[in-house]
Amino acid sequence: MKKINISLIIITIVLSLIKVLGELDAPLAIILKDLSIILTINLTYIISKIFKVKISNGLSFVYIVFIFMAHYLGVIEKFYNQFEFYDKLVHTLSGVLSAYIAYMFLKNRSNDTLLNIIFIISFTFLCAGMWEIFEFTCNILVGGDAQKVAETGVNDTMLDIIVAFIGSLVFTLFIGLRGKLKS
Repeated sequence: MKKINISLIIITIVLSLIKVLGELDAPLAIILKDLSIILTINLTYIISKIFKVKISNGLSFVYIVFIFMAHYLGVIEKFYNQFEFYDKLVHTLSGVLSAYIAYMFLKNRSNDTLLNIIFIISFTFLCAGMWEIFEFTCNILVGGDAQKVAETGVNDTMLDIIVAFIGSLVFTLFIGLRGKLKS
């Protein structure tokens, strides 16, 4: 699995660099946005080194695939603009990913199934809300309208949070049905 993760990271970085080289005449903000994938795709490695924690290969794999979908395909290749459903698909997957991360925090910590479910869903809401605050802040600092406020008011932001919640419910239901929410 580790070789697969490294391969995915290399492929994503190479594709991103090829894209950047093709648009060197673009504004600096666009080039930096495209290059930021190098940091985001290596985030699990960086976190594991800074905080001296072991991040499972499975979690790293899911994260790398998510970053490829969200950042490379969505932002760099502009899937968010080309396919109307793509943003909601990625936000739903972010709900599944954040629920999985919350579940990893819970391992061997609580016997209370209801408390575990509340923690997983609350963690997903925290992640979705923090992401929307990040988008909002970036919109103010560098311009743009990633949240489509001009077009939809708060509908896009609220739907992003709702589909992340749905993703966490699907994950929680899946894990719950497998009996994994009890220690």
